[in-house]
Amino acid sequence: MEERAPLLSHRAERGRKAAGAAKWRWSGSAAAEEARKVAHVALPMAAVSVAQYAVQVASNMMVGHLPGVLPLSASAIATSLASVSGFSLLIGMASGLETLCGQAYGAEQYGRLGVQTYRAMVTLTAVSIPISLLWLFMGKLLTLIGQDPVISQEAGRYIVWLIPGLFAYAVNQPLTKFLQSQSLIIPMLWSSIATLLLHIPLCWLLVFKTSLGYFGAALAISVSYWLNAFMLVAYIGFSNSCKETFSPPTKDAFSGVGLFMRLALPSALMLCFEWWSFEVIILLSGLLPNPELQTSVLSTCMTTITLMYTIAYGIGAAASTRVSNELGAGNPDGARLAVRVVMFIAVTEAVLITGALLASQHILGYAFSSDKEVVDYVNAMVPFICISVAADSLQGVLSGIARGCGWQHLGAYVNLGSFYLFGIPMSLLLGFVLKLGGKGLYMGISFGSIVQFFLLAFITFFSNWQKMSDKARERAFGESLAEKGAVAV
Repeated sequence: MEERAPLLSHRAERGRKAAGAAKWRWSGSAAAEEARKVAHVALPMAAVSVAQYAVQVASNMMVGHLPGVLPLSASAIATSLASVSGFSLLIGMASGLETLCGQAYGAEQYGRLGVQTYRAMVTLTAVSIPISLLWLFMGKLLTLIGQDPVISQEAGRYIVWLIPGLFAYAVNQPLTKFLQSQSLIIPMLWSSIATLLLHIPLCWLLVFKTSLGYFGAALAISVSYWLNAFMLVAYIGFSNSCKETFSPPTKDAFSGVGLFMRLALPSALMLCFEWWSFEVIILLSGLLPNPELQTSVLSTCMTTITLMYTIAYGIGAAASTRVSNELGAGNPDGARLAVRVVMFIAVTEAVLITGALLASQHILGYAFSSDKEVVDYVNAMVPFICISVAADSLQGVLSGIARGCGWQHLGAYVNLGSFYLFGIPMSLLLGFVLKLGGKGLYMGISFGSIVQFFLLAFITFFSNWQKMSDKARERAFGESLAEKGAVAV
């Protein structure tokens, strides 16, 4: 494929067109067209996120119908630990491709998308090896830190069955970002739905009709993740949509890892700092009086937030795709317009979601429990849930903008400060010192989300879009030129 003109000539061309472009770029028709492009990514991406999240939820529901409390306790602990120590890390690292692939696609450096995706799969697979070794000894580690020996042993056995799914994730996540950067979301939607529909009967068979018992739920998750990966590989391999962007792997997949890691590591920290902080709050709730009630209610609140966040994640994915594409194309005004459109959509979504939650304040608890004490506690927490959901809706989109721009390192610092220097200390103060219990813990971490939103909004508002556009094109063209030079030598 013929290469595009170098950066300098493109910049000159952009200067010749700037005056005419300014006349329509901020018009209502341009905003409407941008909103259409955002919706094309955001709506199906939200559905993809829900379907993927439902795979683990379905497995937990199956295990919850087995006799006794041990299966559910062990599987819940193992699933939580797997998410914190493995899956969240891989999702975060793969998010570096939202910058690299998105900007390369905007710059029409289509060959770079396949190289970066292979590179990510190789890197994430290598990272999965030490994580899987950690999981092999998870049962003993839980016992060493004072957890119940029986539950620790069973949780350790459960998480071992999730190891194949970890390696599937190392393939699945880069492929997802590869397709997302090109706004090819519908194939992911169908593969996610098909995976969920296949997972439910498979999980039922393995749990209730084999000797595996609740370990069958973990095996079903692993099998389902691999099925999803195979479906994505099949689509990419046979679809005309990916002919220009995906080619057979070359040795480039094993070189140039440094550039990917410079974005992958801060991307992972940006996600994990936030994810881990909420897990810390759940663990702290176990230290409160009546820990069974506190943990159940806070877990219910976190489940509600996670479900609502899938919508914000879809809008954030659209923001990342649109911003990275426009920056890579050398169009800073288009990136700025995309930010304004997605933030308007995010504010609208936050208002609608919080309004719906407030309207259901007196019945929400019944969706999770029939115990009157739990129901009343959950209903009393709804106003605080609304605050957290509103903040998460806005910061989720701002985080997508950060990934599209490539300043994940700033996002990592923001999340570190917001949650560990402010959110968790506030939770400790309100929950334990001021004796507000679970409400205090939740209020503290919600304040952390609010601080996170304001800091990300400040950075976005004062961003130099022209400078980021120049850097995006240098990133897209620079590596390609460097590789050509290496080949020439």
